[in-house]
Amino acid sequence: MNIKITGTGSYIPTEIVSNADFLKHVFLNDDGTPFPQPNDIIAEKFKDITGIEERRYVTDDLKTSDIATIAAKKAIENSKIDPETLDYIIFAHNFGDVNKGTIQTDLLPSLATRVKFNLRIKNPKCVAYDMLFGCPGWVEGVIQAQAYIKAGMAKKCLVIGAETLSRVVDPHDRDSMIYSDGAGATVIEATSEEGGILAHETATYTYDEAYYLFFGNSFNKTHDPDVRYIKMNGRKIYEFALSQVPKAMQACLDSSGIAISQVKKILIHQANEKMDEAIIQRFYRLYKQTPPEGIMPMSIHKLGNSSVATIPTLYDSILKGEIENQELQKGDIIMFASVGAGMNINAIVYQV
Repeated sequence: MNIKITGTGSYIPTEIVSNADFLKHVFLNDDGTPFPQPNDIIAEKFKDITGIEERRYVTDDLKTSDIATIAAKKAIENSKIDPETLDYIIFAHNFGDVNKGTIQTDLLPSLATRVKFNLRIKNPKCVAYDMLFGCPGWVEGVIQAQAYIKAGMAKKCLVIGAETLSRVVDPHDRDSMIYSDGAGATVIEATSEEGGILAHETATYTYDEAYYLFFGNSFNKTHDPDVRYIKMNGRKIYEFALSQVPKAMQACLDSSGIAISQVKKILIHQANEKMDEAIIQRFYRLYKQTPPEGIMPMSIHKLGNSSVATIPTLYDSILKGEIENQELQKGDIIMFASVGAGMNINAIVYQV
C-alpha cells in the first residue's frame, strides 16, 4: 500500500494587486515615525529581495472557507472519488474567516466544518477539523493524513490549505506587500500505485523563536489599539530559515533513502525569493553539490505569499501545465518543504 495525492485543485483570486498599488500607502516604522525612503524606492527594493511583482486578493464577497470549498470541489473532481467516501477533511489556515471590513476572526464553526457543509457531505464519519500550524499547515496536514491511512483509520482524506491574508495586514507596514490570498486542496488516498509519500520530517522551535511571527498593533499609533494585524521579525525569520530548513530537508531526504541527484523538483513555501534560493543553495551544499537549473519552481512573482496555499497551488499549477518551463512526470521524485509561524518546519519526499 502506498499513500498518494490522487487529486488536486486550487483557487487563485481574481483581484490583481501590483506593487504600484502601494505607492500611495503611508509606510511607517514600528515606532510610528515616517519611513525615510519614498515609496517607489521601497517598492523597487521589495521586488529585488522578495521577487514579488503582484499578488492576488479575494473579492469582497469571498471568505477563506469559500475559496477553500472551490479548491476542494476541483480536487475531488480531479480524483474522481465520491466525496461521501472521505474519512477526514483537514483544513490548514491561520486566521479563520475574516469578513471584509471587520476586525474579528470567525472560527465557529470550524472552517473544515463549513467546507464539509458546503460540499453537502452527509456521512457523519467524515471527520472535519482545522489545523493552525503557520505556513507549513498544508504539508503537516498531508503528513497527518498519511498517519491516519497507515494506522488503518482512513482510506481517503481531503487536505486543504487556504488563507485570506489581505484581511489581516497593516497597511502602514511594508511587510503587508508580501501577503496574498489563495486556496489549494488535495485528495490523499491509499493506492496500489507506485510512489507516494516516501519520508517526512517535522519540527517546532519555540525556545527563542515562538514569536518571530505574531499579532500586533498597527504602526500607525492613531489606529484602534484593540485591533491586531499580522507582524513578523523578518531578519530573525530569514536567519532561522537559512539555518534550520536545509537541515530538516536533509534529514527527510536521508530518511527516504533517495539520492539528491534523483530529486527533480523542490516545491518550497514562498515568502521571499532570495531566502528560498539561499535555502536551496545551502541544502545542496550539505551534499557538496550545486542545485540544478530549474529545481525550484516559483509562483511568488505573480501570486505573492498565500501562506498555507502556496505549495498546494504551486503543485496543482505544475501538474496542469500552468507554470512556464516546469513539468512533472509520473515517477518523478520531488520535495515539499515549508517554514512558518510557530516556528514550524516540515518536509516531505514524494514520488509522483
